[in-house]
Amino acid sequence: MLLLLAAPVGWAGVAKLDVEILEGTGKRLPDAVITLKGPIDRPSTDLAASMDQRNQQFAPHVLAVHTGSLIKFPNSDNIRHQVYSFSPAKRFELRLYEGTPSEPVLFDKPGVVVLGCNIHDRMLGYVFVTDDPFFAVSDAQGNVTLDKLAVGEYHVTLWHPQLKGMQPIDAGTLKLPASGLQQHYTLTLEPLPEQMAPATSAFGDAFKRATRETAQ
Repeated sequence: MLLLLAAPVGWAGVAKLDVEILEGTGKRLPDAVITLKGPIDRPSTDLAASMDQRNQQFAPHVLAVHTGSLIKFPNSDNIRHQVYSFSPAKRFELRLYEGTPSEPVLFDKPGVVVLGCNIHDRMLGYVFVTDDPFFAVSDAQGNVTLDKLAVGEYHVTLWHPQLKGMQPIDAGTLKLPASGLQQHYTLTLEPLPEQMAPATSAFGDAFKRATRETAQ
């Protein structure tokens, strides 16, 4: 009986999905999150991640994790940082520190978490927490590759920090054949705060805007 139940999945096989994400001007878009919910919604087994701090910036700028993940916040700079978030999905604060805090932070609710540093206003980062089993963040060329996916139909969600209201958008469905698939998406973005305000206050404005919108 177990063999009979498993047979359709094995017969369907697995395939690779290659995604290119662009902004409205046609420019390739890094730091975009894509999530998939499909025929086999197995839970993520990798529930550990790391958000570093290098050159007074969060690295990566956008991190995507599954709900229930434990995230470490190492500080690779030779100065101290104080990381915090006011986002409803995760409110926390790591007091002024160097190195790596001994305890990671549990992200147990889906949603967008905006990160800041109490010491350095120019530091701004994002953690996208999702219940969907498959997800990835686009690289510097706007590309994402998701491998070893079960053949079948998937529901797609897209997110980027510059989407209106900072809310994820429904990107419909796609059918992944055994031969694999190349897919393209274009996102309409809001202008960056630094394009509308003096550089000295841009990141502070961005943090205030981001925390305000994630609280809505």
